[in-house]
Amino acid sequence: MKRETKRYYLSFLLLAVLLVVLVFLNVNEGSFQLTVPEVMEILLGRGGDQTASRIVWDIRLPRILAAILLGGALSISGFLLQTFFANPIAGPFVLGISSGAKLVVALTMIFLLERGLTSNSLVMIGAAFVGAMLSMGFVLLVSQKVRKMSMLVICGIMIGYICSALTDFVVTFAEDSNIVNLHNWSLGSFSGITWSNIRVMAVTVGLAVAWAFFLSKPMGAYQLGEGYAQSVGVSIRRFRVELILLSSVLSACVTAFAGPISFVGIAVPHLVRSLLRSAKPILVIPGCFLGGAVFCLFCDLIARRAFSPEELSISSVTAIFGAPIVIYMMVRRQSKQA
Repeated sequence: MKRETKRYYLSFLLLAVLLVVLVFLNVNEGSFQLTVPEVMEILLGRGGDQTASRIVWDIRLPRILAAILLGGALSISGFLLQTFFANPIAGPFVLGISSGAKLVVALTMIFLLERGLTSNSLVMIGAAFVGAMLSMGFVLLVSQKVRKMSMLVICGIMIGYICSALTDFVVTFAEDSNIVNLHNWSLGSFSGITWSNIRVMAVTVGLAVAWAFFLSKPMGAYQLGEGYAQSVGVSIRRFRVELILLSSVLSACVTAFAGPISFVGIAVPHLVRSLLRSAKPILVIPGCFLGGAVFCLFCDLIARRAFSPEELSISSVTAIFGAPIVIYMMVRRQSKQA
């Protein structure tokens, strides 16, 4: 077995083991403590306490699956944007895409709630997708005028601030009964996820990730330059549209269900590339999904445990662990260019 191949196997094995360990830790996290044998009995359907069974199946498992699916989706979305802009600092949160999705979802929620209507998962994903596409469109317009990636990132951050400010205005002037739901969602959280949400989430993320995986070959060619990609038959215009749509769908799905989550889309792809010592999309895409799932499960565990029974927003925890990685990336990148 080649040394590189062995490294790939060990890397994926490590991520898989971490994922399993974090799933068990998260299942047992909460005011209602359970032992590993009790959890196994409940998961295998061999009885157990009825209250414990409901807590595991109706509260903890949907939350865990949401962290896995949405963490993986956000990480792959970041990798797609980094491939599109050819820069490791690009990401849905930094470029303001998540904030745009957050604003349109907030407006949609208030519009429906004030009229006594309920919103389903597809409506939220659709609203988030519209917001993500609007923000992405503005970023693309700016990228035509601004060639430096640093300036594009600054413009994206400004877009994010504007959208966040508008969302805060919307939340502030919403009716009292609507503020609690909007406020909790706008901070970012995996709580309150239902099995119906998981089904929609799984289909949306599953199709988008499968599509991204099938784009691995043209993505690898695109990484070597537009000229090379065209020489091997890649339609650059179509390929770019596909990357934009996929990254927007993935980040929109995350925002619709869990609110904005920061730094996962930048930090995790960097960590996965460093672990694999490869930028091949056919390896990085599944690695990003596993890495994003592990990262979000770990951060969600910290969010619930750090100041229990009080719960931190998931975005605050991901920022604590993700921001230092981004700073390190920027410093290292600047050192190489110097």
